[in-house]
Amino acid sequence: MGALRHYAEHGLLAPASVSRDTGYRYYAADQLEAARTIARLGDLQMSLPEIRGYLSADAEARRAHLARHRARLQARADRLHRILHQIKEIPMTTEPSGPTGPDLLDPDTHRRMGVELFNHVWRLLEAEERTADQEDEMVHAAHASRWHWSRSGVGDLAQRQAVGEWQCSRVYAVLGRAEPALHHARRCVERVEAGGLEDWVAASAYEAMARAASVAGDRAAFDEWRTRARTAADAIADAEEREVIEGDLATLT
Repeated sequence: MGALRHYAEHGLLAPASVSRDTGYRYYAADQLEAARTIARLGDLQMSLPEIRGYLSADAEARRAHLARHRARLQARADRLHRILHQIKEIPMTTEPSGPTGPDLLDPDTHRRMGVELFNHVWRLLEAEERTADQEDEMVHAAHASRWHWSRSGVGDLAQRQAVGEWQCSRVYAVLGRAEPALHHARRCVERVEAGGLEDWVAASAYEAMARAASVAGDRAAFDEWRTRARTAADAIADAEEREVIEGDLATLT
């Protein structure tokens, strides 16, 4: 019954009637299939606003909803696959904590929190609707992920920083905030231009600059950075990583 109340509160499945005396909610037999559909879509990690849109749509629009959700899940799986591949190939090493003083967390905890926050940001980015609080949460989580990754002791520090700056830029671009989107994209490019990073990082950095330029309304810069991103993507050696980047480039407008 708790799930049914939750559905009702979010406008997904209103009860057929509510007792004035007890507040007890009654549902009709023909609502059972809708309840099952909502539960199944929730198990498939579809958000409540997405489920609400699905339920109100006709058959053709429902197929489009499912196709978009499948594409988001596939993109998330591709990103996770890339992260897992990189972690598997790089041995864990402990780095000095730096001038800021002793670190209270061990490198593995930093790595785990960096990954979890990174993925949490992507779930928020992929949501069709977000509250103001969720938008703030997305910003803070992106910065927290960037910080934890920089202290995780996994792989090259500059590359970890570049990926963190890239996600921060993406968050601000999605929120329509041009100045911070450009700032973090430039920080990502600076690390790429310093050299020594993997080929897909350069393509991601240039894609971030193009996206931020689009938000800023600078069409000339957008065209220039998108061209650089496509050239860099063509040079990516690994086919799976190239496909992930190309998917990001396809969303540039």
